[in-house]
Amino acid sequence: MLTTVLFDMGGTLEDIWNNKETQAEVMVKLQETLRAHGLEPGCDAAEFDRRVMAGLKAYKNWSEPAMRELKPEEIWPDFYLKEFGFDREKLEAIAEELANLWEVTYYHRELRPGVEEMLQALQSRGYHLGVISNNASLYNVFNVLEDYGIRKYMEDVTVSSVTGYRKPHQELFRISMHQMQVVPAECVYVGDTVSRDIIGSKRAGFAKAVQIGSYLSAEKDAGVAADAEKPDLVISDIRDIVPWLDEINPQLAPK
Repeated sequence: MLTTVLFDMGGTLEDIWNNKETQAEVMVKLQETLRAHGLEPGCDAAEFDRRVMAGLKAYKNWSEPAMRELKPEEIWPDFYLKEFGFDREKLEAIAEELANLWEVTYYHRELRPGVEEMLQALQSRGYHLGVISNNASLYNVFNVLEDYGIRKYMEDVTVSSVTGYRKPHQELFRISMHQMQVVPAECVYVGDTVSRDIIGSKRAGFAKAVQIGSYLSAEKDAGVAADAEKPDLVISDIRDIVPWLDEINPQLAPK
């Protein structure tokens, strides 16, 4: 019997996108934050952007194949801002602030329509709910869930920056299940990517995996093998999870 539904965050519970404007905005705010803490970039805006994006690319090239996530105090001096040679102690002290700033500025985020309605429906049926998210900030996911008013529905929130593992690494899913005290055969995972969410949850033994498309799905899933694990359900409205689960678990559906 399915007892537990776990969700990805960015692209799943929330719509998420980025563009040239959000990138320009985060670069301005990063420079302001650095200068406020006595760290002077010493270059023009274009060069600042180039260096940061080169650092971001270097980090992705390391972290994604390895399926690992470092802490902000490692990511920012060793990758994102490596070319600046900032005083490491000063930079480490504000690394989480920079990480959270990046997550809420480089990306535009907003709660998907119907999310709270869906969570209420699942909770009322007795399902255990939680989040498994790749995020390079320690606290961003927790803060955003609070801001949306849906943290109260989540029995557990497992984040890559806290555990050190990134989806699709199976260990991230195992940690979540251990904390929820459930077994894979009882779990459903809902995410926006095949490469991270469907493959990761299926390989961790989850009974079911659901995909809901997002702005970033195609980019993140580029290069996924044709014979990769497939979702059990593809939806465009997150509320569609509820009737689907009612069919699978009619004993939990309202009478």
